[in-house]
Amino acid sequence: MSGLDVEPVDEDEQEHGRATGDGGDNTIEVTPTDSVSEPDHDRETIDVEPSDGPIDGPEYVLYGGKGGVGKTTMAAATALDSARAGTSTLVVSTDPAHSLSDTFETAIPAEPGRIREDVPLYAAEIDPEAAMERGQAFLGGSAGGDGPDAGPDADAAGGFGMGPDGASEGPLGDLGGLGEMLGGDSPMDAIFGGSMPGADEAAAMQLLLEYMDDPRFERVIVDTAPTGHTLRLLELPELMDSMMGKIITFRKRISGMFEGMKGMFGGQEPPEPDDLEDLDELQERIERLRAALRDPARTDFRIVMVPEEMSVFESKRLRAQLDEFGIPVGTLVVNRVMEPLSDVTGDVQGSEQFLEPNLDDCEFCQRRWDVQQSALAEAQELFRGTDVQRVPLFADEVRGEEMLAVVAACLR
Repeated sequence: MSGLDVEPVDEDEQEHGRATGDGGDNTIEVTPTDSVSEPDHDRETIDVEPSDGPIDGPEYVLYGGKGGVGKTTMAAATALDSARAGTSTLVVSTDPAHSLSDTFETAIPAEPGRIREDVPLYAAEIDPEAAMERGQAFLGGSAGGDGPDAGPDADAAGGFGMGPDGASEGPLGDLGGLGEMLGGDSPMDAIFGGSMPGADEAAAMQLLLEYMDDPRFERVIVDTAPTGHTLRLLELPELMDSMMGKIITFRKRISGMFEGMKGMFGGQEPPEPDDLEDLDELQERIERLRAALRDPARTDFRIVMVPEEMSVFESKRLRAQLDEFGIPVGTLVVNRVMEPLSDVTGDVQGSEQFLEPNLDDCEFCQRRWDVQQSALAEAQELFRGTDVQRVPLFADEVRGEEMLAVVAACLR
């Protein structure tokens, strides 16, 4: 089916090979490690030319694509380059894998914190489950009132904390006692038997709303989760906006019923007017986020792919789905291209120090090069009119600020 011609194994020869230790044609030859040149650990420090002045660009940059293509690397490199140019920059990851810490080789906090003293670089790795446990999730349901974060002050990420009895006290609150009437502390617990489906994405979206409105940051770089999670995240503004209208209407109706029905709700007071104001404010912020994502002057959604046919198909599907949300794709980043660094950027001094695939004598390299060229040509055709950036395949792992600076030079 594959067109490969495989010779059958002769049983007598196989038995002879087992007895003598000579596998004949089936023996795998392994190159001993001492025949491979040791890497030069004493090579000179890589010198990367800094950006000329502040980087002109959008307020928000989102990197998306399938898992394992290098989104975290691109987000970290872009954020570092932006901060080094003097722009106060936050890089935030919504990917549960949380590899920003590994990429920067430093601990990244769950809430925005400065990770460099010499440049205005901030970072955060959103932990939706932790946010839900703290009662910060928009639709997270009850989180239990016994934890250290329970109580009226547990509202660090937007004022959606816990009440004195441990029940959810966010903009939804307990929907004016609806949860108790349905037999549970939280209406979401009562209706869904637990947190609302998609509550982890809702928590991530809620925190993104906070960070993207934070006046400390001039630019926010988002390392999104793999494609499926990202699309669910991007669907939430529409879903939450629709739900907000219904919830506001419901709260207004039920507040007028409380005076005559206090006994049914344990003598609780009607919802405070501020409660509805919180909902209105959240609805307004959702609308601002949606408008920002659809404005190419403010947001650049960058699809990251590798030069392989399957990655091209995945990227094509992602762009089509983003089109449905009205979110334009401004940049396509092709990562791990088998070409010299000097062909991509002139900002890296000493680029000849980087190992390159041997396309003259290495048959494996030649075949991979052909696969990549075919995928690149297809991507160029599919994304015609889109800015295409290439990042070479490096022999060394991209970790630490030195290598991130090299990647950043490729993305300028």
